[in-house]
Amino acid sequence: MSRPPATLPAPILPPVTLVLGGARSGKSRYGEALVRSVGPGLYLATAEAGDAEMAERIRHHQDRRGAGWETVEEPLALAEALSRHAAPGRPILVDCLTLWLSNLMAANRDPVAETQALATALRGLAGPVVLVSNEVGLGLVPTTPLGRAFRDEAGRLNQAIAAVADRAVFMVAGLPLVLKEPGRDTLQMPVGS
Repeated sequence: MSRPPATLPAPILPPVTLVLGGARSGKSRYGEALVRSVGPGLYLATAEAGDAEMAERIRHHQDRRGAGWETVEEPLALAEALSRHAAPGRPILVDCLTLWLSNLMAANRDPVAETQALATALRGLAGPVVLVSNEVGLGLVPTTPLGRAFRDEAGRLNQAIAAVADRAVFMVAGLPLVLKEPGRDTLQMPVGS
């Protein structure tokens, strides 16, 4: 006697997921897959096409995503955009926090205050959000003061968002390593070091 195939429960996306990784680690593709697993999503893009190479990168991401995504471009006011667009049943993908930080620093905005505003906004969103960010602190120490300041602010930003995230995933060579998961204890350190 054959049994009917088991039905799997619908995937659950926690309220806040952080996906970290290095360049070409698969972090954006993984974030997109998480959002697609629960339904049509909103792509909140922080990149600006300041040159031809960046325009090509943006086009590549758009082509890979395909149809079915609503895209909102917001290079600076990320907390406000998330609060405005979050809705139950509509997941949001933010790609990426590192470009957002670059935009903030170029606009002479306070990254600490903006990070705090983002962390606060994430705690009360009406729908799930997946945030993609680069882990830039694993490489060489930058040779310029601006490069070192960026690396330090990126590390602080990632720590702050990981602290409020329900799930955190580190991507290496296209493979996800779960760092934090709902219902699993994790030692939390003070943010900002």
